[in-house]
Amino acid sequence: MRFALIAEKRASLMQKKHTALFTTRVRDALPTLHPSEKRLAELVLNFPGELASYSATELARLANVSNATVTRFVRKVGYTNFEEARQHVRDNKQAGASLFRVAPGTPGKKDFIAAHVLQAHSDIEQTFHMIAEAEIDALARQIIASRRVWLLGTRRSANFAQYLGLQMFQVIPQITIIPSNNETLGEAISAISSKDCVIAFGLRRSLSSLPQVMGQVVKSGASVAYVHDTNALPELPFTWRFACETASPGPLFNHVAVLTLCHIIATRVIEHSGVAGRHRMRAIEAIHGDLDEV
Repeated sequence: MRFALIAEKRASLMQKKHTALFTTRVRDALPTLHPSEKRLAELVLNFPGELASYSATELARLANVSNATVTRFVRKVGYTNFEEARQHVRDNKQAGASLFRVAPGTPGKKDFIAAHVLQAHSDIEQTFHMIAEAEIDALARQIIASRRVWLLGTRRSANFAQYLGLQMFQVIPQITIIPSNNETLGEAISAISSKDCVIAFGLRRSLSSLPQVMGQVVKSGASVAYVHDTNALPELPFTWRFACETASPGPLFNHVAVLTLCHIIATRVIEHSGVAGRHRMRAIEAIHGDLDEV
């Protein structure tokens, strides 16, 4: 039993090392590095994303070290070769780590506003080229007909769940945003029923347990709309999928298409809510007036 526990602990540590960020591996290896290797480490820690763009020779030249130093460095950090290290950096960039998307020299770039605006237009066009109006209307009608609507979002996705929930709350009172303060996802998901509708946001960087979380949501039998970028979770049978383009010329993902989607969904919910929705909106405005709240 004792040896089995030791073996399990070692396996766990190896798995943790395997899945660690590239920068975590470099920092952990710093005490074992020679001066020239540390010089190389400082370079890649400042701009780790650049490793994906350079060859071993180019990186050696930038750090003023030899090619042999680059080879020793990547092995000490835990990779078989330089190409394996480059692929890991690409994976980290794709996963959404902002540090890996920062490039040297960007503050001096000209026309950076135009570049961001142009990319935002492209993100919106690419996103809504793949979304049919019938899908939005079907979701809006399901939201109105459901016993309760759940908006699920963690980390940066929580902002979009909050925004969409508050917009629809003007006509749909039975809305819950999860997770709320001091509440676990398990507690919230256990209350979802087949009569409900769930809108979940899975934008980078999400919880590592997101596939398991969404699996439990799907098991509830509720209608599920999943809004995502690259976190497609293809194995799960969602009722609707809305893939949003979040490309950006800078280190941060551009979520303009996500916000536009939220705006359109909320607008269609209000429009489909009809007399009942307008009655609730009139009641809200009357109380606003009585309270001199707005």
